[in-house]
Amino acid sequence: MSDNSPILVWFRRDLRLTDHPALHAATETGRRVIPVFIQDDAVSGLGAAPKWRLGLGLGAFDAALRDKSSRLILRKGDALEVLEALIKQTGAGAVYWSRLYDPDSTTRDAKIKENLKDTGIDARSFGGHLMFEPWTVETKTGGFYKVYTPFWNSVKNVGVDAPLRAPSALNPPETWPESDNLDDWHMGAAMQRGADVVRPFVRLGEQAAQSRLGAFMAHGVAQYKANRDLPGVDGTSNLSENLALGEISPHQCWHAGQRALQDGKQGAETFLKELVWREFAYHLMHHTPRILTDNWREEWEAFPWNEDERLAEVKAWKQGRTGEPFVDAAMRELYVAGRMHNRGRMIVASYLTKHLMCHWRIGQKWFEDCLIDWDPASNAMGWQWAAGSGPDATPYFRVFNPATQLDKFDKNRDYSSRWIAEGRANQHADALAFFDAIPKQWNMSPDDAYPDRIVALDKGRERALEIYKNRNF
Repeated sequence: MSDNSPILVWFRRDLRLTDHPALHAATETGRRVIPVFIQDDAVSGLGAAPKWRLGLGLGAFDAALRDKSSRLILRKGDALEVLEALIKQTGAGAVYWSRLYDPDSTTRDAKIKENLKDTGIDARSFGGHLMFEPWTVETKTGGFYKVYTPFWNSVKNVGVDAPLRAPSALNPPETWPESDNLDDWHMGAAMQRGADVVRPFVRLGEQAAQSRLGAFMAHGVAQYKANRDLPGVDGTSNLSENLALGEISPHQCWHAGQRALQDGKQGAETFLKELVWREFAYHLMHHTPRILTDNWREEWEAFPWNEDERLAEVKAWKQGRTGEPFVDAAMRELYVAGRMHNRGRMIVASYLTKHLMCHWRIGQKWFEDCLIDWDPASNAMGWQWAAGSGPDATPYFRVFNPATQLDKFDKNRDYSSRWIAEGRANQHADALAFFDAIPKQWNMSPDDAYPDRIVALDKGRERALEIYKNRNF
């Protein structure tokens, strides 16, 4: 292939121009660059909310590319077959992409790289989705970290690459290959009427992500350590939505956090630890991919969790009608905003897996369908952490009490009153929006009476502890 042949840059969960090593490397060659996104089985199989959010992200990214005299080519099909067809159509001599770390993606990408290289194509993968590649962080005895705190201590002083600048322009091909129309992909079909409800909560694209980071560093990070646990306070960065699709890089967030820490904003250290918690989840997924599908602690395979999603208790949990205001508020926030406060995630996960004794996979699957910030590694590790079956997990005997947690973290009931309408004289607009988003067959109304508890908290806790005690861990 000629050194002047175009380069295909295959975008996946990296929808940005700034700090994009694969794109940077392609533009540095001076060759023509053709951005590509492929809807293969991995994309087609996404849950309703993450697939819809990805569709929005693709539209925003295409607009950003057009500002650089470029565009995003959309194709559907097997990734290798699509790339081979594009190479034939464009005369491209190279394909660059950013690495992903889930087992299906790594298997697919290895096959593609091997096949392309066998035909003389320069196939290269680059970092960018993580600050530390999973194979670069090891314990003193070799092997990977299984506990977060030593992992943090190992990487906290390691240099993180400075973010790369966005290209001033992209060298377009002489002739653009044909592209699918994004609207024809119907990425939001499964969202149905919920899309209009969730849309106002979305902060779409790279520019919005960087603005969000800047605002948080200016006004929120100093008090982050205290405010991050208060769901009724806007005390978090909310960047998980943008990090999930790579609309901003973790490197950008890290360096912003470091600058804030140097400026004396002590909450910045907690923010940096949260970024490393995300890294920890990805390292675990890389080294032990079973965390996505099976109990990370193999001895938990025999644990007698309920796995029947048809149970009335599971339905009540999904619908936010458990009779526990903290649980119900969080589950409704999920349906209206497409995300959930981190304290809420811990509470609803503990409640499902311990008070209701239901398998964490039920919750993992529901989040996978409902979260606009869905992330395979963080979702799996978060659920297993709460259930007690994962690495660095909360002790199995720790059962969050949603009532006392509400008193501690939502004293004035700002959070619960925002998301629960029943029984309130002044119903918040977000609480009412829940009834516009849910399936009509749920047959719920804001005029309904708020439900009684589906399980007594003390009895649920005692039942869980009794079962835990009788297991051989």
